[in-house]
Formats: sequence, structure tokens, C-alpha cells
Amino acid sequence: MLESIWFVLWGVLWAVYFMLDGFDLGIGTLMPFLAKNETDKRLMYHSMGPYWNGNEVWLITAGGVTFAAFPATYAVMFSGLYSALMLILFALILRGVANEFRDKVDSPRWRGIWDACLFIGSFAPALLLGVAFANIFQGIPIDQAGVFQGNLFSLLNPYGLMGGVFFLLLFTVHGAVWLALKTEGDLHHRAATLAAKLWMALVVVAVAFLVCTWFYTRLYDNYLRNPFLFMVPIVVIPFLVVGALFMLRVYMARGHWWKTWFASSALIVGVTLFGVAGLYPNLLPSSLNPAYSMTIFNSASSPLTLKIMLGVALTLVPIIIVYQSWVYHFFKDKVRAADLAHEEGY
Repeated sequence: MLESIWFVLWGVLWAVYFMLDGFDLGIGTLMPFLAKNETDKRLMYHSMGPYWNGNEVWLITAGGVTFAAFPATYAVMFSGLYSALMLILFALILRGVANEFRDKVDSPRWRGIWDACLFIGSFAPALLLGVAFANIFQGIPIDQAGVFQGNLFSLLNPYGLMGGVFFLLLFTVHGAVWLALKTEGDLHHRAATLAAKLWMALVVVAVAFLVCTWFYTRLYDNYLRNPFLFMVPIVVIPFLVVGALFMLRVYMARGHWWKTWFASSALIVGVTLFGVAGLYPNLLPSSLNPAYSMTIFNSASSPLTLKIMLGVALTLVPIIIVYQSWVYHFFKDKVRAADLAHEEGY
């Protein structure tokens, strides 16, 4: 029972991370295509400035849960997928440094370097996180000893790359919507127009990814083998995903940008939970032999550890939620060009 509870928490933490940090990654990826001048760039930085480092807390939490609740899975994941995970880590570091260093020297060349770093540090994680999770859904080549029988390039298979493109579109739509929500004038209109265009591409890729998931993974088989999954998530989550994707476009057309962003958030959460629920009870399915898979039962910590951690999580996670909710409420207003004269950051 405790293993299943922690599996649910593990999936929810990843979903929350993708929902919150997704718009930061999307904005950084879109900067070269949306920003026409220095003012636009500073507005884009300021639209995510108060949030990005707090959003990454959820990534640390999700990784920490993997380490503490399922240490054997953590060991296999970080030894087998070391290269890919290090690329993601270095890219995220690059993005953080860009946010902090851009305003330190008043030089167009200096700012241009860090703008490029922000793009790389946003684009690479958005793509590679999708590649990583698509490969997990598909199954990775781990043997009976938990040793990864592959390399970085074996992860760049057709289904993995499609997952990367899917996540990239999810995050860029999310980022364009957030930017339309937080800005005014020409930048707002460009972001709104681009969000609508990216939505159409997202629909096409989402349908293709859903179809390919039937052939490349065992997620659907897993739903059929587990009546609980069939009765609950298979009914609720797909409707959430389809409804959120549809309402995202409806609210976008009406110019209701807060509702649009919540619809985009629901879409990202729904997509993540649909994939995670389809994995149950696996954490790292083996493509070599299902018996070699890392599951919540063969990789979990002791029951005492799981109990103590559950108490800690139930105490601290609500505090994080309250704090971040306050931050989002406090900085809820639009970022305007006139405000930049009073702020030297970025």
C-alpha cells in the first residue's frame, strides 16, 4: 500500500514540475522567435523572473522522492541514463546562470551570450525530458542486474524523439500562453498568434504520439490488466486531456488568458498522469524482458522509511504549495514596459 501511495506522489510531483517549469522552458525556447528588441527580451525575462527558481523546487522534490522512496530505481536510472540526465542538468544550470548574469555587464554582446544560453538551457531540457519519459514509457534496455544495455544515441529512437517534440510543443504553447497573459501590446499579440499556431501543431503531434504509443509501448495493455486503472484513470484522465486541449483553444480565441493557462496546465498534468498511471506498478520497464523491470515493489525503501517520509511530505509539501501560491498571487499583474525603468534586473 505504501509503495502505491509513493508511486502516486512520484507521478504527481513530476506532473506539477512539468506544469510550472514548463512555461519557463517554453518562454526561453521562444525568445529568439518572439523578441524583436531589448525591451521585448527584458519583458520576457521579467515574465518568468519571480517564478523560475521556485518552479525547479518540484524537480528537486521529484528526484528526491525517487532517491528516497525507490533507491534501486534511482541507481539504475542515474547510472544507465547518466549522459542524458547530465545534459539536462547542465542545461538547467546554464539557464539559471543566464537569468542571474545577464544584467551584470551593460554590453549588447554580453547580453547576447546569455540570451543564447537561456535558449539552449530551455530548449534542451524541454526536448530531452520528453525523450527520457517517452523511452521510459517504451521501456529501456536494462538486464537482470539492472545494467543499462544501451547508450545516449539508443535513446534517440523514433518514439523517443517524437516524445521530445511532443513535450517541446506542450511547453512552448504553455510559455506562449503565459507570455500573452503577462504582457501587453505587440509582444502580447505576437505571443497570442504564435500560441494559436503552435496549438495546431500540438494537436497533430499529440494524435500521432497517442497512436504510436499503442504500437511502441505496453501502456494500454497495462490498463487492461489492472481493473483499478481501467475503472478510474482511463475514464477520468483521457477526458481531462481531450477536454483541456479543446478548451485551451476555446479560451485562447476568447482572450481569457488565465483560463487558457489553467487549461494548458490541466493538459500537461493530464498527459503526465496518463503515462505514469499506464506504467503502474513499473517505474523503469525493461524492453529486454518484463521480468527485469524496476517496479515499486522490487526497488522500494523499507516500510519504516516510507512511513517517515510520508509524514514529512504531508507536512512540507503543503507549505511549499502555500508559499508558491502566494508568489503567483503577489506577481499576478502584467509586466509593462514602463516598469522596466524602475528595475535593473535582466
